[in-house]
Amino acid sequence: MRLGKTWTGAAAAFCLSGFMATEAEAIESCVASLKQQAISAGVRPEIAERMLSGAAYDEKVIRFSTAQPEFKTEIWDYMAFLVDAERIRDGKALLKKHARTLAAVEQRYGVDRHVVLAVWGIESDYGNFRGDFYTPHALANLVCAGQRRQKYFRGELIRTLQIASRGDVAVNDFKGSWAGAFGQTQFMPSTYNSLAVDFDGDGRKDLVNSIPDALASTANFLKNAGWRDSRLWGFEVKVPKGYSGPSGRKKYASMATWTKRGLTNVDGSPFRSRQETALIRPAGVNGPAFLVTRNFQALRSYNASTSYGLAIALLSELVSGGEAFKTPWPTNNPGLSRAQRLELQKLLNRNGFDVGEPDGKVGPLTRAGIRKAEAKYGMPVTGRPSWNVYYALGGR
Repeated sequence: MRLGKTWTGAAAAFCLSGFMATEAEAIESCVASLKQQAISAGVRPEIAERMLSGAAYDEKVIRFSTAQPEFKTEIWDYMAFLVDAERIRDGKALLKKHARTLAAVEQRYGVDRHVVLAVWGIESDYGNFRGDFYTPHALANLVCAGQRRQKYFRGELIRTLQIASRGDVAVNDFKGSWAGAFGQTQFMPSTYNSLAVDFDGDGRKDLVNSIPDALASTANFLKNAGWRDSRLWGFEVKVPKGYSGPSGRKKYASMATWTKRGLTNVDGSPFRSRQETALIRPAGVNGPAFLVTRNFQALRSYNASTSYGLAIALLSELVSGGEAFKTPWPTNNPGLSRAQRLELQKLLNRNGFDVGEPDGKVGPLTRAGIRKAEAKYGMPVTGRPSWNVYYALGGR
């Protein structure tokens, strides 16, 4: 998709080459240029001024832009805090509360209601946490101080201001991720423009305050990404010991072929499905294995991460009354749920490893405290919120 007019002049050269003066002066100069570019792109001047005024250098945004947790966290840690007892319980309650809306969304877009609900749960904890960053300021940082994809983030920023200028989302409602995703199911502004829908019929595509709009837009995204309700996302399987055949999420084969290769359902029974599937082993040969359909690609496309796709898949199974994966993750030091992470922070403080006010979020201060605790107790020093350090500190 085209991102608009090409930058010219000193401001453009500055924004793409890094700081040339002090951080404060640099951001101020770059943001002033961005305001004018937004106005030229049709944004109302007062909207550009309100949404970009006060934008300052944000070290956290820049730091996060170099390392996403999907690619740095072990899958058993990732799954432990994303698919915990609290999220499953809340999902089941919301499945009943929004049954009519979810049924209508499923009928309109042909996407399993449990999957739509699971995306909502994973992305924002069902709307309870939508991010720490004001979207226009985060995007301005990525344009003016980021090290990569500045043109892309500039386009996303302009689109954010255009959405507000049209009146679809209020100026103060743009709270989201460091990368610019916002709303109950965390759409990037360009995705919003192409796939958001007005499902409640009020004339606005409001993914922040309208649950029907957010859920329907998510279903529309998944449908556009290739989801078909005639297919499962996939299922856990048993792989014969010493298997050396093909694997990988794009290496599809018939069920008859997988049977010939020695695979079975996880309980050892033969396959009944006739769908084409691909074998994935996200934790290696000693962890769970799955045959996934092209629907899994649709899940994965939401955040370009196999761990993320599996988190949606597992949560959708569990909120619908299904079972957890049978094969354990290959670790004797599993990850912690959100409640356990919060308790870990309290334990760290209680034992003299100051990590600040407990909030359940594992940031640099918490990881530093964990490293000190690991060193004290003779553990490998990793900074990882694991069961072993939790137990050593008195967790149960």
